[in-house]
This record gives sequence, structure tokens and C-alpha cells, in this order.
Amino acid sequence: MSERRSKTALADWIRLRMPTREQMAQNKYLRPIAHRFLTPELWRFTRRSVPRGVALGVFAGFIIPVGQIFLAAFMALPARANVPLSALVTFITNPFTFPFWALVANKLGAFILKVDLAATGGAAQEEIASGRWAWFIEMFEGVGVTVLVTIFGFIVLAIVGASLGYLVASVVWRFVVARKRKKRLRLGTAQTERLSDPDARS
Repeated sequence: MSERRSKTALADWIRLRMPTREQMAQNKYLRPIAHRFLTPELWRFTRRSVPRGVALGVFAGFIIPVGQIFLAAFMALPARANVPLSALVTFITNPFTFPFWALVANKLGAFILKVDLAATGGAAQEEIASGRWAWFIEMFEGVGVTVLVTIFGFIVLAIVGASLGYLVASVVWRFVVARKRKKRLRLGTAQTERLSDPDARS
């Protein structure tokens, strides 16, 4: 019984904290694709769906400030990713962690764009607007440099974080599966030895 609980501990923890399939499918944004969204395959934990779910969850969590859960769930359909896991991972950004990630995004964006945020004059504007970053400025015309750099940092976090999340989830999944196989093998060997031992049977 304890072994069964250990195998499903993560799934049970996620189910307790996430809406059910029916609840998410009733959302007005997901209702048009509810018939696909309820597919059991999207709610299973497999070696392919778990890393994809983590990657999509990280990407959705960083790329938009609100509605991350439904964005992750929507992207999980074509990617055949695990829906509850992708939705859960979006909580990497929440009202408590957002100030921290905003600071990280700001510093990361400033480092990549080589912008001195302390300079609020024309020098910083010219640096970020020159050359290949001109289109980026035009897209967010009228937005302050600090906000612009932070937005760019979040985009980088979304892409890099999703890639790292996929790799880490793949490694962890393989480790967990290998550990369970070894445990089952040891239990099977021990049981075989007990059955083949006349003294143990008596």
C-alpha cells in the first residue's frame, strides 16, 4: 500500500491543487476545444508528456503575466504534453515570486542589450534603439526603457527556462523510473529467493 502511495504521490498532489478536466474544459476560452482537451492521453504522466508539460508551463509562466494556466493548457494540445503538470508549473510566476523574477528579467535584459539602466537620458535610448533592436523599440513605442528591458528579459527567461525545464524534467523522470525499476527488481529477486529456499517456506 505504501509503495502505491509513493508512485502516485506527485499525481495526487497535483490533482489536489489543480482544477479537474471538466472544470478547465468549461472555461470560456477552452470550451471550443473541450472535446480534445478532455482526452485522457493529455492527463497521463509519461516520459514524453512530463518534460513537454514542464517546458510549456515555464514558457507560459514567463511569457504573459495573467492567464498562464489556460495558455499552457492550450499549447499542451498540439504538443501532447501533460496538461495538469504544465498548468501547475506556470505558478513559477505568481504574486509572491513576480517581483523577484521582474528583477531578474530586468538585469538579464540589461545585460543582453548592454543598456545602462542608470542612464535615463538619450544615451540609453540610442543604445537600445540602434541597429537590430530598432524594431523592438518601435513595437513598444512610448514605453520606458526600464519596462522595455524587463519585457525583453522575460522573453529570454521564457525561452531559456523552457529549454532548461525540458532537460531537467527529462533527467529527473529517467532517474525516478530507473530507481523504481531497480526497486521492483530487488523485490522480485528477494521474493524468488524466499520461494526457492526450503527453510524460508517452512
